[in-house]
Formats: sequence, structure tokens, C-alpha cells
Amino acid sequence: MADITAPARRRERFFFTQPDEFDLDNRFTEAALERHKREGLELAVRARWVAMVVIAVLLVFVNPQWEVLYYHGILGLIALNGWFIRRAGRVGQSRTELFLIFVDLLIMTLGMIVPNPFSEDVRPLAMQYWFDNFQYFFVILAAGTLAYSWRTVIAIGTWTMVMWTTGWLLAWWVSTPIPELSERAAAAFARFPDVAEHMDPNSFMPELRVQEVVVFLIVAVTLGISARRFNRLLMNNAGLERERANLSRYFSPNVVDALSQNDEPLKQVRQEDIAVLFIDIVGFTRFAAGRDPYEVIEVLRGFHARMEAQVFRHHGTLDKYLGDGLMATFGTPVAGDRDASNALACARDMVVEIEKWNRERKRAGEPEIRVGIGVHFGPAVLGDIGANRLEFAVIGNTVNVAAKLEAQTRLCAAKIVISDELHDQVLEENGGASRLLDGFGKRENECLPGIGDPMTVWTL
Repeated sequence: MADITAPARRRERFFFTQPDEFDLDNRFTEAALERHKREGLELAVRARWVAMVVIAVLLVFVNPQWEVLYYHGILGLIALNGWFIRRAGRVGQSRTELFLIFVDLLIMTLGMIVPNPFSEDVRPLAMQYWFDNFQYFFVILAAGTLAYSWRTVIAIGTWTMVMWTTGWLLAWWVSTPIPELSERAAAAFARFPDVAEHMDPNSFMPELRVQEVVVFLIVAVTLGISARRFNRLLMNNAGLERERANLSRYFSPNVVDALSQNDEPLKQVRQEDIAVLFIDIVGFTRFAAGRDPYEVIEVLRGFHARMEAQVFRHHGTLDKYLGDGLMATFGTPVAGDRDASNALACARDMVVEIEKWNRERKRAGEPEIRVGIGVHFGPAVLGDIGANRLEFAVIGNTVNVAAKLEAQTRLCAAKIVISDELHDQVLEENGGASRLLDGFGKRENECLPGIGDPMTVWTL
């Protein structure tokens, strides 16, 4: 069955502006639109005020008579209406805003067509059009492109065309010509009939009036199309920000930065020296036994959130969650000058954060959380693995040693255990001394399960 309301809807779209079709349910898109709209309105209003001041000075130069104050009053009304438009402006369609834009154009039209009541000059009404006042509509149109949707910009062009044409037709209908002026113009330019017609004070010169509105409408449509392209770019940018935020939920910020700045995956498979950190909750199995699963999940969320924040704060990459722990790397995807120092600073701040959290838990009557942290520095293989769905992987003995160091915290009764390689790298990065190593004790010939040769480790 045919939709009999479709023609009515098409007519409505022609005469009234409609909101651009954006997904306002998306908070990133809505925020981008709101910010763009607000900034645009601020710029438009300021541009309008500056333009009104400039035009006011220009009018005094063009017509240095007291009667010019009438036009200054009109400029003041337009400036004031801009303030109201700024207050009424919002994302989407606003009937109040559209009405105020209509009032803007109406004030402009009446101010240019209606004779100045303070002027003592007696002249034919047609001579109101001799001063090319129509060009001031371009000021309103230009300011509109800063704040309004493309449909509204085109509507400004359409409304102006209708108002201006209606205005001069009404003026022509009600005007009272002064025949003597036409006769004298014809006599003065008898040899040049085209010039005589152009110089006739009673002529409204309809060809020029039509030319004005047609050119204005063409400019309005062109600016409207440009505004539409800009809005699409804005939406694409908002979409990229949304995608970036979604990626940040699953990947570390530095990995997201590297992905967003490269057209290809994260370089080729390569070997680099990096720092690897493991942390987990000591005795978590006993802690979770007999507790409500929701309570356990909440504890893990609180733990992961706090530790994840420390990893990111120290320029690390969150490699993966490991149940009641996590693995982080430093120097990935791009190596830095302080990867070992960042890893150790992260480990120490993790301990401080856990102590702070335990004080809060103690006040709430909850048991304390104990953690073990192992950090190692050494060569590892880095690169993307997978076919279509890629994953940035860190592989090698360095990862295995860091995991064993974390497990060694139980045997050493320590909060942090670091390798001798990490210790030496921290010293090298800091010119031979670093407060990050304060409190660490050296333990030689430590046997780590799964590691062939005994190691020298440092414990805190």
C-alpha cells in the first residue's frame, strides 16, 4: 500500500530544516556534536558582534548623518538576537533556534526595505535598492556556516530569497512613483536608452533583484554542501575516537597509539631487550574458598584496576590477565631509554598501592591482600602472531624467568624479587645509582624451578 503521507513529508523537508541524521545514542558522537555546536555558536556570535561593530563604523563613513542611528539600532537588534540564538542552540532540531534565525533575516529585510523614518529625504521607494544593501546578508550566511547544520545553511539561503523577493515585490506594489524624476532621467540620457532605464529613480530593476537572490542561493547551497562534508569528517573523527576508546579497553594505551599511527601491523618479528613483570595475589585459592563468587570477582576487579593503572602510568604494556594476576612488559611495542627503571618503579608503586588498598579493606573489616612481584630484564621475541586476527606476543626465556621470580617471592618471603640483569640495567639507565634499588638485598645462587643454573636475585 502506498504511503500517502510521503508527499507531505517531502514538502515539509523542503520548507523546514531537519536535523542531520546522526546516532545521538552514541556518547562519542553526541559529545563531538555538542562540542562542535557550542564552539560554532560561540564563534558565530563573536563574528557577528565584530561584524556589527565594523558595519556600524562603515555606515557612519558612508552616511555621516544623525539618521544613521536608525541603522545602528537595527545592527543592535541583530547582535542581541545572536545572543538569544546562542542560548537556544543545541544539537538536533530546535524550533526556537530556527525561529530566531528567521527573525534575524526578517530584521535584515525590513531594515533594508523600509525607508528610514528619521530621514528627511524624499525619494522614490525604489531607490532603497540603489545602495546594494543585499550584500550584508552574506555576513549572516557566513556566520551561519560556523554553527548550523548544512540543512539550516541552505534554509537561510532559501528564506532570504523568499523574503527579499517578497519584499521588493510588495514595495513595487505599494510605491508611489515620482514621474518627473523618470522624465528628467530619460531626457538626460536620451541618446543612451539603456543607461536611462538603469538611472530611472522609480525603477526597481527586477533583473538585478533576481540576480541577487539567485547568486545568494547558489552560495548558500555551496556552503551547505561544504558544511555537510565537514560534519561527515567530524562524525568520522568521532568514530575513530570511539574505536580508539574501545581498543583501549582491551589493549594498553601505548599499543593503541602504535596501532593508530601505523598502517601496518606492529613491525616485523624481532628480538629486543625488554623488562617483564609478573604479579599475582598470594594465597588467592584459600582466599576465594567459601566466599561468594560475586565478592571474589569484585576483589579481582579492584585488584586488576589498581595494578593496571600502575602499568599504564609507568609506560608499560598490559600483556594479559592471569586470573588473580597479570603480566606486563616494558619496552614494547617500542623500546625506550628507561624500560628497566619503569618496570621497577611500577613494581614498587604496585606495593604502595596494595598497602593503601589494604588500609581501606581493614577499615571495612575485609582481609588484607598480599602480592608477589617478579621482574626480569633480557632478550625476548616480539611480533604479531595470528592470521586475520592478530595478537602482539612476547615470547622467550625472559618471560619464563620473570614468572619464576614472581613464584620465588613465596620462598624468599619477599614482596618483590628482581633478577641481577634487571638490577644492573637499572644502574646503567641511572648513571650507576638509583633510589629505586633502596631496600633490596642480594641473594646469590638461588635455584628457580625450571631454570637450569642458579641465579643471583635481589629481594625487597
